[in-house]
Amino acid sequence: MNQPATKAKQNSRLGAPELSQRKNNTRITMVTAYDATFARIFDDAGVDALLVGDSLGMVIQGHPNTLAVSIDEIIYHCKAVARGSYRAHLVADLPFMSYHLSTEQTLRNAGRCLSEGQAQAVKLEGGLRSAKTVEALVNAGIPVMGHVGLTPQSVHRYGGFRVQGRDPKEADSIIQDAKAIQDAGAYALVIEAVPEDLAQAITESLDIPTIGIGASPTCDGQVLVGYDLLGLSPDPAPRFVKHYSNFFEQGIKATARFIDDVQHGRFPEMEHTYEKNKKEPSEPSPSKPNLHIVSDT
Repeated sequence: MNQPATKAKQNSRLGAPELSQRKNNTRITMVTAYDATFARIFDDAGVDALLVGDSLGMVIQGHPNTLAVSIDEIIYHCKAVARGSYRAHLVADLPFMSYHLSTEQTLRNAGRCLSEGQAQAVKLEGGLRSAKTVEALVNAGIPVMGHVGLTPQSVHRYGGFRVQGRDPKEADSIIQDAKAIQDAGAYALVIEAVPEDLAQAITESLDIPTIGIGASPTCDGQVLVGYDLLGLSPDPAPRFVKHYSNFFEQGIKATARFIDDVQHGRFPEMEHTYEKNKKEPSEPSPSKPNLHIVSDT
């Protein structure tokens, strides 16, 4: 049985400055995570950063987009991911309308992500329109990761999840957005669903690292939704997704074997059964993973 992380390990997460220094260096790997078990899988594999993304609205809650996710839900999932990991840099997405109304609202919500959710940074969407917000957060001591290109919280403005920046004017606008976010103090930038030449132009024009999703290998790193990476959805995936396993199909097969074993009396066997007069050692809970971090403090 794995033991909880020592205090030293709990304090060994990669920080925003370390990720920022990866520009033109070792490429950054980032994966979305929403609970302790998946966080542990990705953290033990050595991923650099875990993003508690508002994509949870789609892959966890079953919504058609990310707009229904609340700040309380982000914090809830962030706390779970923090308990299941100790090394990876931890970033919380600021969801739709959690940073749009006022600076006071934005600081309160972002601060909660760090103090309650145990995140080290927040991510928010938008370029020029979000620059003052980024600056206010950074001035308050909250590291910010930006996000330009296809910004899912603007899905209705785009008319769907569509590649951005194919038009020269639009491409120039996205470059200006990226520079504005950098100048406002962001330490890294996600670029989503843009053509390769635009991703390269943005990456080469910035001093902070870019993390691509559907933005070609010219970026300084890559991010995937964890459920996509593991093949946990039976639905058609976007072109930029690569399934590194097929957990969905494997899960169906495993469950079918369980059903067959129960119906034919092959499970449980004696090795899964407790004897009346035999003293049994203490066992881990079957419903709780062996976590690296077992409390919120």
